[in-house]
Amino acid sequence: MVKEFISQLPPDKLSPFVKHPYQVREDAAMDELVESVRTYGILSPLLARPKGDGYELVSGHRRRLVAQKLGLPTVPVLVREMSDDEAVILMVDSNLQRENLLPSEKAFAYKMKLEAMKRQAGRPRKDNPRQLVGNNETADVIGETTGESGRTIQRYIRLTNLVPPLLQMVDDGRIAFSPAVELSYLTRDEQAELWDLIGREDATPSLSQALRMKQLSREAKLTPEVLYAILTEEKPNQKEQIRIKTESLRKYFPRNYSAQQMEREIMKLLEARYRAKGRGAR
Repeated sequence: MVKEFISQLPPDKLSPFVKHPYQVREDAAMDELVESVRTYGILSPLLARPKGDGYELVSGHRRRLVAQKLGLPTVPVLVREMSDDEAVILMVDSNLQRENLLPSEKAFAYKMKLEAMKRQAGRPRKDNPRQLVGNNETADVIGETTGESGRTIQRYIRLTNLVPPLLQMVDDGRIAFSPAVELSYLTRDEQAELWDLIGREDATPSLSQALRMKQLSREAKLTPEVLYAILTEEKPNQKEQIRIKTESLRKYFPRNYSAQQMEREIMKLLEARYRAKGRGAR
């Protein structure tokens, strides 16, 4: 029988979950949560488990930060005894329904849950080297709770093989998801060289270019010269573009806005200006 109880605990007594894959961002959503807690208090208990002489937070990292910001002496916490794998699965599931999750957050969350479920299920059978949970593959089981296919889950997990600067570009919307998955098969040295080239040439690989890079990497033929030649070639649908670095625009938008959201807002402003100018000319 699972032992659990609800208690009022100081926020500082709750240590963050080890290798927590989700970012606690200081964004508009955080500001709204602060105001909500200031007005109504914390309505839903945080979830933690006993660990050492204290407690490890499983769910509620944003609410803990808000409590610290507001100087709350205690927060309601559901304390439950659970194994490491049970804690990982609960931690991942409690956050997967959040809006605006970054690709990197999904990638590491899916990986942690996949590994925990595989440990819970035991070693795979000899006649099927791919891990099974019941009659379904582990990734498919995860997909059933997230609305994504097992293949999509596996593709997200591939992103954890990207070097941090390239993964950051995926989060920023500068590299699309599908090319990023293919680039994850490059060696770390090849990825580092590619990241350097992207910065110098202000160009990112298309899906077809990423696929060629992946194949040449498998054949040990992806030299820096070949990388440069592929990245700088003119794409079939390439047109003259105006490029503005994402960092230059950040101060004008909420912190949690992606590159695509910023582009949409800019286009709306330009469209409104164009219409206003047209009306003024009449």
